[in-house]
Amino acid sequence: MSMPVLATPVAEQSAPIRSVSYGGGAQSTALLVLAAQGRIDFRTFLMANVGDDSENPGTLRYLDEYARPFAAEHGIELVVLDRVMVRSGEVRTLYGQLTKEGSRSLPIPVRMSNGAPGTRQCTADFKIKVIGRELKRRGATKEAPATVGIGISLDEIHRANNRRCEPHEDIVYPLLELGLRRIDCARIIRDAGLPVPPKSSCWFCPFHRPETWHDIRRKQPDLFEKACQLEELLNARRDALGKDHVYLTRYGRPLRKAIPDGVDLLPGFDEADGACDSGWCMT
Repeated sequence: MSMPVLATPVAEQSAPIRSVSYGGGAQSTALLVLAAQGRIDFRTFLMANVGDDSENPGTLRYLDEYARPFAAEHGIELVVLDRVMVRSGEVRTLYGQLTKEGSRSLPIPVRMSNGAPGTRQCTADFKIKVIGRELKRRGATKEAPATVGIGISLDEIHRANNRRCEPHEDIVYPLLELGLRRIDCARIIRDAGLPVPPKSSCWFCPFHRPETWHDIRRKQPDLFEKACQLEELLNARRDALGKDHVYLTRYGRPLRKAIPDGVDLLPGFDEADGACDSGWCMT
């Protein structure tokens, strides 16, 4: 869905670089609308694509059908960036890395047998470094850092973490500065004549809330099956290494059993999940 970015010569920057990390969800789309309205001072939006085989398919559709045309109409630069290996020029995707034959890599925060998330490297490798490299190409330095806007709203203020960035970046939170919540973001988007996008994330993210997994099972059964198969592949490899199983939910059992078909959610069922502390994802 994304296309390789053709690098153009970057002249000395006469003004500080200001860019939004665009995740494709409601919060960063609200930032796109606010930028178009002149309510925030950002004219460049950079989206780090973890892979057309990895991103929520609904996010990619929204990007092509609504976000890109809206940005173009309002003179805003919206660039989609792949993770490109410097030496080989190979484009890598997160799903491809997980499923590559012989791979032992577990860069996503799979849940351990006790329900706790494992170490994750996906955000750093596929989001932070990809955008950081592009900002450096555009002239950002430690002495003259780029300002990067992140789509964290007031109801998720606990996710604001400006330590997760490169040395040549200063992180800001425009939605927090404006005192806006997720519900406000949805209103801003609708008032601009756009539909509200689905929540952005990798379709196999272990930080999905149970309600998200239930929605995927009901509405996208093929994608749910693919997630089950991914979990099974990871555990087949764990078996070969004599290691404990890992899971895509916190319930310590396979996804097929953890998210049964046709079971209604109870209030509060999802409160312990959706705990990604990175503003670079799920915005």
